[in-house]
Amino acid sequence: MKKLNWNNIRLVVMVLVVVFLYSFSGSRNEARWIKSAEVEFVQEESFITLDKVNKLLIQSYDTITDIRKDKLDLNKLEKSVESNPMIEKAEVYATVDGKIKAVITQKTPVARVYEGAESYYIDRKGNRMPLSESYTARVPLLTGSLSEIKKEKLQELLLYIYNNRFLSKNIIGIAVKPGGSLVMKSRGYGYDIQFGRPLNIERKFKNYMAFLQDAAKDSVIENYKTVNLKFTQQVVCTKK
Repeated sequence: MKKLNWNNIRLVVMVLVVVFLYSFSGSRNEARWIKSAEVEFVQEESFITLDKVNKLLIQSYDTITDIRKDKLDLNKLEKSVESNPMIEKAEVYATVDGKIKAVITQKTPVARVYEGAESYYIDRKGNRMPLSESYTARVPLLTGSLSEIKKEKLQELLLYIYNNRFLSKNIIGIAVKPGGSLVMKSRGYGYDIQFGRPLNIERKFKNYMAFLQDAAKDSVIENYKTVNLKFTQQVVCTKK
């Protein structure tokens, strides 16, 4: 008669015990009731309040404590949160200690549009974003004949300004003239920046920053009426 291999038997028993304990623990965990919701914003700015996000999380339930963990539809919750026009992406999950946690990435505005009586933001993807009741973004004001410019070129321009630390602080207004030519306003200076059409964007802005670095040393800059960037080889100024 073949002898029993007790080492193998012990190994099988240990595996079965581990599987049982894991399944038992998982079942107890899934049967727990959600106690609270926690929201984390990726950005410092808050275009939407915590209260509104919490309401989006539990809008299909009476209260947060009415949700059992095994009944959660996390995909549905994420879509519910992402339905808010302020939110770009939401990651929702349940923690072992009985919380719903939502990590929120808000949309990033790169310009504020004034179009007749209507006002809204343009986000970094080129889409509309409503104004927020809780936070005002410090972005250039965009006015004029927006339909005169291709959306892709306008977005390229706005993103260049947004991603440049100097320009994002200093370009405060962009007016689109009939024909698609751009005129900009700079913080702290009274002149108009004649940018022309949104072509050679990087070269024009580099010319402007180089000009400003030199011109700011001389008080004569206060006497300029226009700074013309249309010519990519030089900056042409006119005095008041």
